[in-house]
Amino acid sequence: MLTEHEWTERFEAQQEVVTRLKQAIQQVIIGQEEVIDQVLIAMLAGGHALLEGIPGLGKTLLVRTIAESLDLSFSRIQFTPDLMPADIVGTQMISTDETGATAFRFQAGPIFGNLVLADEINRATPKTQSALLEAMQEHTVTVAGETRLLPQPFFVLATQNPLEMEGTYVLPEAQLDRFLLKMIVEFPSEAELKQIVLQTTTPHRAERGPIATGERLREMQATVREILIADELVEEAVRLLLMTHPTNEAATEQVKRYVRAGAGPRGAQALVQTAKARAFLKGRYHVSREDLIVVAPAVFRHRVLRNFEAEAVGVTADDIVGEILDKLKETTR
Repeated sequence: MLTEHEWTERFEAQQEVVTRLKQAIQQVIIGQEEVIDQVLIAMLAGGHALLEGIPGLGKTLLVRTIAESLDLSFSRIQFTPDLMPADIVGTQMISTDETGATAFRFQAGPIFGNLVLADEINRATPKTQSALLEAMQEHTVTVAGETRLLPQPFFVLATQNPLEMEGTYVLPEAQLDRFLLKMIVEFPSEAELKQIVLQTTTPHRAERGPIATGERLREMQATVREILIADELVEEAVRLLLMTHPTNEAATEQVKRYVRAGAGPRGAQALVQTAKARAFLKGRYHVSREDLIVVAPAVFRHRVLRNFEAEAVGVTADDIVGEILDKLKETTR
């Protein structure tokens, strides 16, 4: 058991690592500060993230940069309609030894990495998408009746393109719920575009080395779980979750009209855990109300299921969550 002084020293040392990590990422990724923060929050909270954005916005580069900065193994899986579950988790292969004897040998798939980029995840069939469910929830894969542990830490960053919907499959609700956060990657500004062009068309590339190990990341994840949160903020997180349900008496008009189903219990867990991670990222020992409000859209936008009317009139999940947050602010003044 650490003393208060030892805990504070450990916290401050970890803050230095986080600061250096963020600076290293920002040397490579131009702009996208909110996305960088949210990816770090998801990692510190020990969860997975879903990024939605058009191709070419640096999603792959972001994950690879984080992997290099933390000395983690990186795998990329390009999802296509003909991708099979065995292409992800691995398969048993027949091998022959020096004596000529044959035996089955397990050939690990790309899921056996610390940071796994599932690129355009909605282009694979539901059967293939479901191959990620066990890995994301249990951090294990089962092949031929044998369960194998995945390397730790383990983090899945999935992307989907919001424009090209032909030949895509809707992610199952159970799989969406496995993602801690869903982030929207916005198109860069004119100034950021100019900086991107200048940085990527010159011969000079900054040398990057690992800032910390995967074990150090796991230590920071443990510290995040120790961040304090007041009972009234936990109650507020639960109240926020209940307000996403159209049958709840506190539900807003948009929720009652446009929501088919609200967020499940994982939503409240995700809200508290990511609020703790944001507090840690900002150098605080405790969660503030601002933390809950800032992370709420990314926590709920993929857990609030809209009905056909909402899709027809163009009401987004962010519109619905925004109205919920506005109502919550009014009722808690």
